Amino acid sequence: MNGMKTAFLMALMMIIMIIVGDFLGGQSGMMIAFIISLALNFGSYWFSDKIVLAMYKAKRVEQNDNPDLFNLVERLSSSAGLPMPKVYIIDNATPNAFATGRNPANGAVAVTTGILRILSMEELSGVLAHELAHIKNRDILIGTIAAAFAGTITFIARMAGWAAMFGGNRDDDRDSSPIVSLVLMIVAPIAAMLIQMAISRSREYAADSGGASISGNALSLASALKKLSLSNERIPMTDAGPATAHMFIVNPLSGGMIKSLFSTHPPMEERIKRLEEIAAGRRI
Repeated sequence: MNGMKTAFLMALMMIIMIIVGDFLGGQSGMMIAFIISLALNFGSYWFSDKIVLAMYKAKRVEQNDNPDLFNLVERLSSSAGLPMPKVYIIDNATPNAFATGRNPANGAVAVTTGILRILSMEELSGVLAHELAHIKNRDILIGTIAAAFAGTITFIARMAGWAAMFGGNRDDDRDSSPIVSLVLMIVAPIAAMLIQMAISRSREYAADSGGASISGNALSLASALKKLSLSNERIPMTDAGPATAHMFIVNPLSGGMIKSLFSTHPPMEERIKRLEEIAAGRRI
């Protein structure tokens, strides 16, 4: 069901991109959008993991560096039927974690020093199982493609909107409408962002469920999410960016009500409620 929802949302994203290109740039606009999307997707597919790990100065660890963490990831990977991913630690007081890698064979999990300080081993097991579920479900690839399309739509809409406002036009055989271009310059990026949010939120629910199955303890993950949510409110990650916020197990960005409204993560209360229902056997 989650796969069908994601496929539908991705198809909707493509349709929006076609509409934006048609209204704002005609055939030439579509060609520009197509070329940009190809470049973004190629770069994201092959290099996104390296880029994000470098961005947060993540350091790879082996078994001798942190035996408890390494052995826990190894045990959970075996339980999930996954190859052992690379393990990284980020020197950051904010407790958080994320997974990256274009497929299970190239997977990686990263945790902050903050999360290692505040979680018990059972809670950390739930968090790591959540991240391994992302890898198993290939959510990193899905999220990367969604982000690339959203970025492309936003770029094309803004460029075409500014061109229309300053006298640019579409293909010579069709009249330009600056008002329509201006409206689409505002609406198209919002629509793309909403679709990206919907994709990200659906994958978070799936990873919570999958993580509970891998670790065998839904309540440990629920307990971890409670701690992480409170800690991230007190100690927000100052160097986190909107482009990578969707990757973390909890939203690292600060912003109060606006953050909640436009968050790539589902409401924490609903995530915890679903995990408690899984533990009680009321949700599969």
